[in-house]
Amino acid sequence: MKSFALPLILLAASLSLPGCVMTIGDTVASQRAVAPSSAGTLVVRFEGIENPSGQILLSLFDNQAAHDGNGTPARVAAIPIDGETALARFEGLAPGPYAIKAFHDIDGDGNMRTNPFGLPLEPFAFSNNARAEGGPARWDATRFAVVTGDNMVSIRIR
Repeated sequence: MKSFALPLILLAASLSLPGCVMTIGDTVASQRAVAPSSAGTLVVRFEGIENPSGQILLSLFDNQAAHDGNGTPARVAAIPIDGETALARFEGLAPGPYAIKAFHDIDGDGNMRTNPFGLPLEPFAFSNNARAEGGPARWDATRFAVVTGDNMVSIRIR
């Protein structure tokens, strides 16, 4: 049980960064400089929201080291819940690989609630709908490409 609980505690900590209360699109880490003509826009659609209260807190990572090592995300967002879906929009992204960690902060306190063993009590999700197996989903399972222009990913909260 400890091998499963500790990584989920780290997941909760990585998703409960104080920066997660920033507005959509705020830059946390130093993002690569991008010419507007080559920048990408990413729309993230969260589906399967069962409780229409609180907010989705998400971290957008642009490299494996930050993602898998609980490092600083490239961007963060807090998206108010207003139904069964929620949208986040990030503009000015450098083309390349990205990954998302998110959770549904049902009570709106800015933190992922966990049980005494560190297991999440609030719904969470990863890009590509990757599953947590013994801890947070890894970069290889969650990464997706952002290209110049418009991009969209859908993530199911569970």
